[in-house]
Amino acid sequence: MAGRSQYGSSTMIVTNTPAADLALTNLAYCSPSDLRNFVVPGSRLAYALVGDTCVLSVESHDAIPNGHVALNSGQRRQARVSTADSISVSRFIPPENFDLALLTVELEFVKKGTREEHVDAALLSQQIKKRFNKQIMTNGQKVIFEYHGNRYTFTVNQAAVEGQERSKGIERGIISADTYIIFEASGSSGIKIVNQRESASSSIFKQRDFNLQSLGIGGLSAEFADIFRRAFASRVFPPHVTTKLGIKHVKGMLLYGPPGTGKTLMARQIGKMLNGKEPKIVNGPEVLSKFVGETEKNVRDLFADAEQDQRTKGDQSDLHVIIFDEIDAICKSRGSTRDGTGVHDSIVNQLLTKIDGVESLNNVLLIGMTNRKDLIDEALLRPGRLEVQVEISLPDENGRLQILQIHTNKMKENSFLAPDVNLQELAARTKNYSGAELEGVVKSAVSFALNRQLSLDDLTKPVDEESIKVTMDDFLVALQEVTPAFGASTDDLERCRINGIVDCGERHSHIYRRTMLLAEQVKVSKGSPLITCLLEGPSGSGKTAMAATIGIESDFPYVKIISAESMIGLSEGSKCAQIVKVFEDAYKSPLSIIILDDIERLIEYVAIGPRFSNLISQTLLVLLKRLPPKGKNVLVIGTTSEVNFLKMVGIRDAFSVTYHIPTLGTEDARKVLQQLKVFSDDDVDSAAEALNDMPIKMLYMVVEMAAQGEQGGEAEAIYSGRQKIKINHFLNCLQDVVQYQDKDLVVY
Repeated sequence: MAGRSQYGSSTMIVTNTPAADLALTNLAYCSPSDLRNFVVPGSRLAYALVGDTCVLSVESHDAIPNGHVALNSGQRRQARVSTADSISVSRFIPPENFDLALLTVELEFVKKGTREEHVDAALLSQQIKKRFNKQIMTNGQKVIFEYHGNRYTFTVNQAAVEGQERSKGIERGIISADTYIIFEASGSSGIKIVNQRESASSSIFKQRDFNLQSLGIGGLSAEFADIFRRAFASRVFPPHVTTKLGIKHVKGMLLYGPPGTGKTLMARQIGKMLNGKEPKIVNGPEVLSKFVGETEKNVRDLFADAEQDQRTKGDQSDLHVIIFDEIDAICKSRGSTRDGTGVHDSIVNQLLTKIDGVESLNNVLLIGMTNRKDLIDEALLRPGRLEVQVEISLPDENGRLQILQIHTNKMKENSFLAPDVNLQELAARTKNYSGAELEGVVKSAVSFALNRQLSLDDLTKPVDEESIKVTMDDFLVALQEVTPAFGASTDDLERCRINGIVDCGERHSHIYRRTMLLAEQVKVSKGSPLITCLLEGPSGSGKTAMAATIGIESDFPYVKIISAESMIGLSEGSKCAQIVKVFEDAYKSPLSIIILDDIERLIEYVAIGPRFSNLISQTLLVLLKRLPPKGKNVLVIGTTSEVNFLKMVGIRDAFSVTYHIPTLGTEDARKVLQQLKVFSDDDVDSAAEALNDMPIKMLYMVVEMAAQGEQGGEAEAIYSGRQKIKINHFLNCLQDVVQYQDKDLVVY
């Protein structure tokens, strides 16, 4: 954005401005014939880069001889030249979009003295924009002008062009009617600035509009709109407007939600967009110190610059942004820690004092981020403190599409993305993926594409860049490799139905259809955000397999199974915490299924006594009746072999619907055996009659045993269809496994 200055380059002789009043225009003057060397093509404006220091607007004057350039005393001092010296002067062509959005200048009297003068910033801003319209200002440049009979000089401290990142090098731009000018004055100058921001809109943001996609923020437009409305809308208006409204600016916000959803990214980009001081980014644990009082001092140091700014500039102070990552690490509820030091309590007290104490700061915006909002002291969350609390949740399908577009944009521009890649389809397939997980999917897909170009036999072989293509197949394989933390537990569910699903008769089919209808009801219902269903029946009757099948076939984005096998050795409290966490995670997804497998095992039921965990049973009772948050729908499926016990402790009544999963009758067993195709047609009926009143899990067990043959080694032939199970051997295996006593199944 520095522009071009390679036109009309020449060496000219410095002379005085031809008249005293022209010295206050900040223009450079030359002869009419020399002016042609500085005119910008296609316009009437003329600019000259003088001595590689600053760019001046140039006008012609008949009193200036050819080859001379007239500079006033301030310009000569800036260029370090005297009259009659030679100086390099070249034509300057400003680039497009070169208008200044913000100009920060420091005022002082030309003749320093002890007098005091009140300067109205609104009137002076209008005067400067009118007098120096279309002139180019460079940071470090000094300009002399007259205002209300006094001669002033201002030094350019910041010259920010809209959409341009602030750099440590040369900043310059053209003054326009829309330029927002901020005036500063040292306390010793005798100049008092009043009505600093009365006449202009605030310069809190570096640009006038926001393209969130260009900032790398996808799927969070609604959340950003909430943040802008609550935290920044009042700051965009001049201070006198908010004063008349009688409101105070929001001083803090909290971004919370699951890991990887973009909280840190959002806070970082907010810091970049603001025109105030460079944001201070603090990781929560970094504040802690082993020395007494050092932690509290670290917190005070974060606010020291803002305090100094507010003391010297008052309402004219820049906005200071402090970003706290993992704020729950240091702002735990007071009294919750038992370390004996009270350090965490002191940190909370120190923060409360700085944000909302007697000498609270008005030029600070504190942005906290956490995955555990429940751990934060509630005093920090009330209005006046971290009052704007925005949940950064998992992106919806449109949000996932935006995130995928952001991460594939560069490879698309450079023709590395194959034409068959359908981002819309990928967005539909990636339910419950966070932004970080979507980025992981893209990186995984790229790794497959790059790996095709490499040979492990010779890694020094040159790579043909043109042949690198990331295809749709790469993305589909990447989806298998990168799975969402809040997704369906597909592997766990598949393990629950190792033998697959077969037609077990009309009763089983009816229960399956009815339970699938409950899943559909959860999807569309507005009055039933929580539906609970209990599948009860004898052990091995297929309850868990049916629940797992419903979880898989329902296509819900979040499906989790809670079973006792994952909690072996844990204490009651730890088990409760795990169960609660699964429910809390489910509330982060719009549609969820939770399977409570073998509830009697979860609550540690033993028939002798009977004994069970009252703590876990009470936890389940509460969770089975607790409605999920607004916009979140949950289906809970429980399985049990001890329905009478659950009825005694009140858990069965907590379920909306209870279905009985029966053992297999003769006809049901015949259907299963026909689908397995391991018996000859003549033997199916005999085997089915022997399997009457048999749980399906036991049926599979006996069939597996019989398939081995009397001497073993026949299973492969039987399952490939080359050989059938002998009915006599099957009946012997059945006799070895079970015997019937009063219709009760006894397993040895």
